Amino acid sequence: MRSPTPSPKTASLLSAVVIVASLGYFVDIYDLVLFSIIRVQSLNGIGITDANAVTEQGQYLLSMQMGGMLLGGILWGVLGDKRGRLSVLFGSILLYSLANIANGFVQTIDQYAWLRLIAGVGLAGELGAGITLVAESLPKEKRGYGTMIVASVGVSGAMVAYWIGAAFGWRNAYFIGGGLGLALLALRVGVFESGMFEQAKREGVERGNFLALFSNGERFGRYLRCLFLGVPFWFLVGILITLAPEFGREFGLTGPVTGGLSIFWCYFGLTLGDFTSGGLSQLLRSRNRTLLAFIVASAVMVGVYLFGLRGASPTLFYGVCFLIGFAGGFWALFVTVAAEQFGTNLRSTVATTAPNFARGAIVLINPAFLALRPSLGMVGAALVIGVVTLALAFFGAATLPESYGKDLDYVE
Repeated sequence: MRSPTPSPKTASLLSAVVIVASLGYFVDIYDLVLFSIIRVQSLNGIGITDANAVTEQGQYLLSMQMGGMLLGGILWGVLGDKRGRLSVLFGSILLYSLANIANGFVQTIDQYAWLRLIAGVGLAGELGAGITLVAESLPKEKRGYGTMIVASVGVSGAMVAYWIGAAFGWRNAYFIGGGLGLALLALRVGVFESGMFEQAKREGVERGNFLALFSNGERFGRYLRCLFLGVPFWFLVGILITLAPEFGREFGLTGPVTGGLSIFWCYFGLTLGDFTSGGLSQLLRSRNRTLLAFIVASAVMVGVYLFGLRGASPTLFYGVCFLIGFAGGFWALFVTVAAEQFGTNLRSTVATTAPNFARGAIVLINPAFLALRPSLGMVGAALVIGVVTLALAFFGAATLPESYGKDLDYVE
């Protein structure tokens, strides 16, 4: 017979829910960035070798993956509030693990595209469900530390993805990622459902009504500003880092750079940045001030990347990629804030849709970049998109209600 759900007053930072959410996000990030790391290698492996075709088809596949995340964000978010956080946490892990394995068998671009879409749907659920479960299971004084652990462990999956891709080849990298996810499902024992969710369920409160986010002006404003916080990171990763080889040629670097190694250094910086931003928000007792500081730092690093690397060495370029990752390391804080802004009956919906809509913004950012590039060039197009996304994030952080120490045991 199961023990009662741990009380938020007694749950430990090293409880089963924090460990499983952290490892789940680790595998999530592994798969999320794996395609960007092995983009060229995998496309060459199925017969696409022309450089322009590789760029175009790579952007197409990335858009399919992110489109799947947009769909999955709504699906898993609503299910998380209707059926429970645990069902989404493990259901999403199962789906993206199986899709990952199937990706290792692709032979055509169409197969690849549909499987990236399915993988995207699966990848959409884990982070929101994990953060929601951790936020509702820990006392309010420790929430930031809990989500900091989840994010710091999780984003390190990108570095492992780089090592695996380089050592074992692109097909085996997909197989290994899928196997890690399936192995994680064995850790289901000892993870309990959120007590806040169970209470809302017993009370018969309407849960998981996605449209409720748009039926109230004040509520919609909160939601929109939460979305603004996450968009810049996917400009940083989806444009500046993923297209590092193309930017390297544009900057006239003294040697070639690879997308895989650029992502490795970016996510190394992100691991430290997430750890720092989460801890700083606890020490300052303010999510908003910490977010503003990291958004400003991101703007500075975008300027350095676009205007300070002409004729630079690959080593310096990778160093800037690391600093971009560190400055952009407010991703976990963004998801934490999204979870803290809403009541128990909508918390999973928001915590799951917000990061996935932010990730899925690459579906709009990529076409905008490609449309601006002919007239403004790579640097000009990236600058315009960077200014817009970072300005929106700054506005969101400056105007959202402070959520540090907020009691989460309420409904909308």
